Amino acid sequence: MVFPRADQQLQTVVKTVATLLLLLLVLPLNLTLTAIALLRAIVVRPSRTIAPHPKTILVSGGKMTKALQLARSFHRAGHRVILIESEKYWLTGHRFSWAVDRFYTVPKPQAKGYIDALLEIVKQEGVEVYVPVCSPVASYYDAQAKQVLSPYCEVIHFDPAMVEKLDDKYEFSVLAASLGLAVPESYRITQPQQVLDFDFSKQKQPYILKSIPYDSVRRLNLTQLPCDTSLETAAFVQTLPICEHTPWIMQAFIPGQEYCTHSTVRHGKLQLHCCCQSSAFQVNYEMVDKPEIEAWVRQFVGGLKLTGQVSFDFIQSEDGSVYAIECNPRTHSAITMFYNHADVARAYLENDFPVIQPLEASRPTYWLYHEIWRLVTHPTQIGQRLQIIAKGKDAIFDWSDPLPFLMVHHAQIPWLLLENLRQLKGWLRIDFNIGKLVELAGD
Repeated sequence: MVFPRADQQLQTVVKTVATLLLLLLVLPLNLTLTAIALLRAIVVRPSRTIAPHPKTILVSGGKMTKALQLARSFHRAGHRVILIESEKYWLTGHRFSWAVDRFYTVPKPQAKGYIDALLEIVKQEGVEVYVPVCSPVASYYDAQAKQVLSPYCEVIHFDPAMVEKLDDKYEFSVLAASLGLAVPESYRITQPQQVLDFDFSKQKQPYILKSIPYDSVRRLNLTQLPCDTSLETAAFVQTLPICEHTPWIMQAFIPGQEYCTHSTVRHGKLQLHCCCQSSAFQVNYEMVDKPEIEAWVRQFVGGLKLTGQVSFDFIQSEDGSVYAIECNPRTHSAITMFYNHADVARAYLENDFPVIQPLEASRPTYWLYHEIWRLVTHPTQIGQRLQIIAKGKDAIFDWSDPLPFLMVHHAQIPWLLLENLRQLKGWLRIDFNIGKLVELAGD
């Protein structure tokens, strides 16, 4: 007899070993590409601006592509970049980037020694600017760190109280509405019975439930309420971990096109902005011009006089109205669209810099190994996937900085897979963008 737990462990082993073999299979191609790029970089020296006042900049979130992109942008503008990441991800492929002058590991953001470790690096390396590239968990702790680090360097992040408001989906909707901005009707849910007692019959639109604390798995579940029967609604709601300590938001579902944005702001002024069509599991970014969304963002950040990095999710309804459905007080992966923009560093570091957007010449960004997996698992989409690859640019690969592309896919991810295999830990999927294995109750 095979017990359920043993069966699950066997499935994990088979899945992990098969994935490692697939990565090994494409290793020769990646090695060849990297070797060609290295030879090309020797012959064609990459251009680099000489900054009039070069700074030492600390960038966190070293496992994530968006941190690599910012490191490259600062480096090409003539600045010195220090990259950090938690100890679990010590083998991040981005540490091998030529844009990174020094790499450190630090405790997890919620660990007691996290802020002390940041302060030690700031003092030791003479850091002048700290740009947190936060995970959802790290946003609040980096806000706490700002209070300690600010006497020593500038921190491009929000204060703890603002992070809590922006990160709380319900509090954000209240805050936006107070500024006269459109958001869907929302309710804070702290127990399942609140949903069961809600009179859906009086509502024009269905509703969806989303966890207020970040949930890497259930965030993709957009089941519309009510279900076909009250019993089905009750059964669904009872599966969700709703309680006082894990509140959820019940939000009116507005049909339309979803968009995501990234904005860098200083003293309430928009300095860098981009907007893309969005999806639940976003790994493709292409700039779209949406003045009405940009105007919404301008009014929000201006009204609160924000300084930091902020990302929004929007729905544009069929009548053209724009509603913000979520705010994340941190860097968005859409920043990868600025891969060829020379003014990213200035937009981050200088006050009153004219707002920049991705260049018209920039290509949409994607992650090649995600696209290859889609080719394998959805053969009917071969034409679409090949068109994306031909039209766009891999977000990690850079001809003048090729080592991260090799090391992410054939050191960082294999190491994480081997660690999970050693511990017989399950995982749901690989996120090459964030540089991690998506796990239940993971980071």
